[in-house]
Amino acid sequence: MATVTDKAVAKPDPETTGRPARKAGAGWHSTGSVVALRILVILAALVLWQLMSGPVVPEYAVSKPTEVYDALTDMLGSAAGWNDIRVTTVEVLAGFGLGVAAGTVMGLVLGSFPLLGRVLEPLVAAVNGIPKIALAPLFLLFFGIGPWSKITIAMTGVAFVVFYNIYLGLRMRERELVEVVQVMGGHRHHVLGYVTIPTLAAPFFAALKTGGPLAILGVIGGEFIASSEGVGHELFTAAQNLDAASEFAGLIVLVALTLSLNAVLTALDSYALKRLGLAARRRPQSKG
Repeated sequence: MATVTDKAVAKPDPETTGRPARKAGAGWHSTGSVVALRILVILAALVLWQLMSGPVVPEYAVSKPTEVYDALTDMLGSAAGWNDIRVTTVEVLAGFGLGVAAGTVMGLVLGSFPLLGRVLEPLVAAVNGIPKIALAPLFLLFFGIGPWSKITIAMTGVAFVVFYNIYLGLRMRERELVEVVQVMGGHRHHVLGYVTIPTLAAPFFAALKTGGPLAILGVIGGEFIASSEGVGHELFTAAQNLDAASEFAGLIVLVALTLSLNAVLTALDSYALKRLGLAARRRPQSKG
């Protein structure tokens, strides 16, 4: 006859155990390990670059990491170098800010008035189809070789990206939610706060992150064509002089500028979505 022992085998309760136990070796995929692997990859690339420059690849074309370091040190150690960085940074920020403002206004106006949107959307698409760098000579004729020509080029590229995200976001706004707010006695500012802004938040910040590199591209392109100062001017001068080390030093400065702008936009994105109560939507839903 079968007997039952007094001791029962304890089984884990999925409702009380909380998160599942981490698998062995899961720490290898932690943030610290990923950062360490990234550093190792960069160091390996620099070592290969140093060894291959000369024997494999012409040194005048790619220089060497040690020479790039010296050129970057000279650039950051001189007043002229910091002046070029300051000029480019101001032009990027001004063009980016004006482009965001112009694109937001265009998107809100055309998105709020459907008839006006249907009339002007093909014209906006036609102008957007023109390469922005092709408009640079026209802007140079209007504003000269000073900073405003570069700011205008950057503003144009950013404005269209922001416009399309705002415009399409308004068109995708759920009409049912608007009607619910209106039925409950809500006015225009209630619709704006409860429906429009939460709907446009994600595409708006996506447009900002896309527009940042476009602003830098527009400014550098304008400085390439005609300028007397700026990082783009130094890059163009270095290319004419076949100075690869200075060329890479300028590119490092642009990468740093891009990463800094992206970090600020990411922080602003997280803060704004948290205040709007939309940050939880980005978190992966846990399985029950």
